[in-house]
Amino acid sequence: MSPEVHPSAAVGFHRGADTYRRGRPTYPAAAVDLVVEAGGLGQGGRVLDVAAGTGALTRPLVERGSWVAAVEPVDAMRAILAATVPDAHPCAGLAEALPFGESVFDAVTVGQAFHWFDSEGARDDIRRVLKHRGVLALLWNVRDERDPLQSALTALMEPYRRATPSHRGGPWRAAFDDTSGFDPLERSSFPMEQRVDPDALVDRVLSVSFMAALDDDERAEVERRVRAVADGRDEIILPYRTDVFLTRPR
Repeated sequence: MSPEVHPSAAVGFHRGADTYRRGRPTYPAAAVDLVVEAGGLGQGGRVLDVAAGTGALTRPLVERGSWVAAVEPVDAMRAILAATVPDAHPCAGLAEALPFGESVFDAVTVGQAFHWFDSEGARDDIRRVLKHRGVLALLWNVRDERDPLQSALTALMEPYRRATPSHRGGPWRAAFDDTSGFDPLERSSFPMEQRVDPDALVDRVLSVSFMAALDDDERAEVERRVRAVADGRDEIILPYRTDVFLTRPR
């Protein structure tokens, strides 16, 4: 079977591309610096940012002097990336069938996305395009559900999730077992916060793929409920943990 974008991602991220850009948090500088240091990137290091979305990870990599190819299969997301990170090199493509030759990149990064892929297919094609002992970095901004507001948002969203893939489990971790051809995953975590107003809080919730795919009536009801959670506050602080998983092909 040919690789394809998961239907939830294809619909939700196409429809919600601008909401995604407005609502998603950036990555903490320390997390990006870890990737740059691990990859020995410096000025001119060649990075492939896979499933780059609207450029939340592409941008800081470019700002640190890397040459970044940004692969994004959803046209609406890629158009925003091209407009907002003009020094990147966006192209269409899938993680399981990357449009590059062998041993091209010093580092491959995947932000908020590896759980969407055919894990083994993506792993193997990423290994193909990485240079010997290049670094693969998988990043996720994880909402801290010990916070009452984050917990309330989870309770609001989970009934809509159904079978949508999640970073919390699934086959992605198993793809890096002892037979994977990669070193064991090394995890580092960084605390971070996102400061939002009620409008941005609505965007944050509706930027989630399965929420973005809701019909207009359901989206309006979700917006009403999110604004109720905001409880009239002008500024809301959302705590997160940014997890960075590093590995290298053997």
